[in-house]
Amino acid sequence: MTLFDKINDLAEINTLSKHEQLVEGIIQAIDEKVLNIGDKLPSINQMVAELGFARKTIVKAYEDLKDRGLVESKKLKGYFIISNETKVVSKVALLMFSFQRFQEDFYNSFRKELGKKYQIDVFFHHSNVTIFTSIFHNIQGKYGMYVIAPIPNQSLRPLIELIASSKLLIIDRFIKLDPTYSYISQEFEESTYTKLIELLPKIKLYKKFVLFFRNDADYPLGILNAFNRFCTDYNITGSVVEKYKNGSVKKGRLYFFVSDTYLWDVLKDVRNSEYKVGKDIGILSHNDHVVKEMIFGGITTISTDFKEMAKKAATHIKDRGNIKVIMPSALIKRNSL
Repeated sequence: MTLFDKINDLAEINTLSKHEQLVEGIIQAIDEKVLNIGDKLPSINQMVAELGFARKTIVKAYEDLKDRGLVESKKLKGYFIISNETKVVSKVALLMFSFQRFQEDFYNSFRKELGKKYQIDVFFHHSNVTIFTSIFHNIQGKYGMYVIAPIPNQSLRPLIELIASSKLLIIDRFIKLDPTYSYISQEFEESTYTKLIELLPKIKLYKKFVLFFRNDADYPLGILNAFNRFCTDYNITGSVVEKYKNGSVKKGRLYFFVSDTYLWDVLKDVRNSEYKVGKDIGILSHNDHVVKEMIFGGITTISTDFKEMAKKAATHIKDRGNIKVIMPSALIKRNSL
């Protein structure tokens, strides 16, 4: 039985539109091994000639099959079968910074909310423009939906906008795109500044407020701006340090971490000293997760709810439409400050 036989047999089902008849016919052909991975689908012109369907009906069906990750279009060559996972409703590309603990929370919630009918492929760009560009070119045109945590670099805008706004959701960091694009992002400067003001009585208990901030990393610049502004506005003795030197922890310091890398080093040194966290040494961290709730009586954090961000992202993918959300940040007070 040929592909055209499979499609024509479905014409007897009155409830199927021509578009649904075509999609279902190709899916059945894949399931029954009439079509295999690597096979070329008939051209649009061939489909029109054999079936008598409108060109736009055939194009829409092929695009739906692309969204499911079953078909890939190759420029000037046609459409090819690339997967036999026909139970998948849509194939989603998730491009993130790296697999840190809080991003793991995002992924797990995102996976759970979407359910088994969505296939999620995860990629990491590590805030490297070259890696980001390479991954982007490799995944472009192969997925029904793209969920991207972008590098906040406006030079990447033309590249990102190669994806249709209906198929792209920006998460985590914000980048200015055409207004038709959707985003669920964080805001760093004002949210960090206001949370530091809430902590002002605690912060004043320490002789020095130290922010660990690497200019060569993917740290949000808004956090640095908020820290400097806060120290100036409230006459706080503060300093910005790029790296932590093991064994250099000092009594009377409040340490503020954007990344967890140096957080663990400082806590290790505190554990090996006579200092007490929350008394001799203060600890403040961005991005909450369960470990920070448990260690040293709890670490105070300023954090977005990444699980809630993931739920909103999954809902958007299932419902489509347009969404523009700046996620609020919460101050989670614990014993480290």
